[in-house]
Amino acid sequence: MNIGLFGFGVVGHGLYEVLQKTPGLQATIKNICVKDKNKQREIGPENFTYDKNDILNDDSINVVVELIDDADAAYEIVTAALKKGKAVVSANKKMVAEHFAELLQLQREYNVPLLYEAAACASMPIIRNLEEYYDNDLLDSIEGIVNGSTNYILTKTFSENLSYADALKQAQDLGFAESNPILDTGGFDAKYKLQILLAHSFGYIATPDEIFNLGIDNIGELELKYAKEKGLKIKLVAQAFKGADNTISAFVTPKFVTPEDRLYNVDDVFNGVLTKTYFADTHFFVGRGAGAYPTASAVLSDISALSYDYRYEYKKILRQENLSLSNDAELKVLLRHQKDDAEALKLKFNTVEEAYLNNSEGYITGDITLNNLKQLQQQYGTDVSFILINVVKETKSASTAQVAVPA
Repeated sequence: MNIGLFGFGVVGHGLYEVLQKTPGLQATIKNICVKDKNKQREIGPENFTYDKNDILNDDSINVVVELIDDADAAYEIVTAALKKGKAVVSANKKMVAEHFAELLQLQREYNVPLLYEAAACASMPIIRNLEEYYDNDLLDSIEGIVNGSTNYILTKTFSENLSYADALKQAQDLGFAESNPILDTGGFDAKYKLQILLAHSFGYIATPDEIFNLGIDNIGELELKYAKEKGLKIKLVAQAFKGADNTISAFVTPKFVTPEDRLYNVDDVFNGVLTKTYFADTHFFVGRGAGAYPTASAVLSDISALSYDYRYEYKKILRQENLSLSNDAELKVLLRHQKDDAEALKLKFNTVEEAYLNNSEGYITGDITLNNLKQLQQQYGTDVSFILINVVKETKSASTAQVAVPA
């Protein structure tokens, strides 16, 4: 395999080093396309080009590996490569999530594979397991910590009592979080990964605006104190589960986890995913979710898979089970709010179990629908904060339109 590599950042350099140590793979990086001509790099300038067409128009390159952080530019590169009949490996979860249906259609039209194991959970082979192992078992739910950056920040706030700002800076200094971290801390990265997992778990192609995501950037001292007093941890959790009438609930929220929860001890930059199926019950996957080598290992696995003509079959999508997303699931949450908003907010709850007020703010714990949770977030913004306690009642009926699946 002759590889054209786009991007030579942390993961790109990691892949270059890993390939040097796996000569048995018989894969060679022929050319590397980068943007900055003046940046000092670990290998000589003869290895680089600054024109994407030097790779895309090179007929001897049969595999394109895309490892850049610009989702729009990645989309242009990946679609051009697929149209030229080149196999593609990508780690760009935002690009895959936003254009999933179109990328699926291009794979079929040009009979060429696109693999993206590194786009979800880095070193943990969750996509291929969902695609292959759970092909015949009836998958009920998937739940997990899928963002290493936020998990690192939350771990530091609990284990070392760091402030959110200090933990975030530490994550940035170590390269786990970007200088503008909102993609991670706002829950968007986790949402894009959940979209990809939805397609391989249940065969449902979601658009980004269909899935509710709440990050960790608005968690306050009241929630942290509540968790520590009760022996809980807070994790950013993505989850999806099947309900009645072919409906699915899917969302990303901070969640209180107990010491009995498998996710409780998934700390630092590790990711952990729980699957529940009809026959096999519960499985638990855990692995590093960030870093050069963990992500590069997933990219390497995809390159290796191409050597024996592997491609995603998308069997669950092809079954066309007429699934739809629903916002009717009932959730038990802790809602932190400003003091004056307490009575109005209680009206949105189905049941209120506990209410607390101090001089400036308070919290409510109780049961609320996902739909009402979304409405409160839109109405009150940063004046409220939600932490999921548990799912009370699964979805009952569809409340959003079905997404068209390409033929």
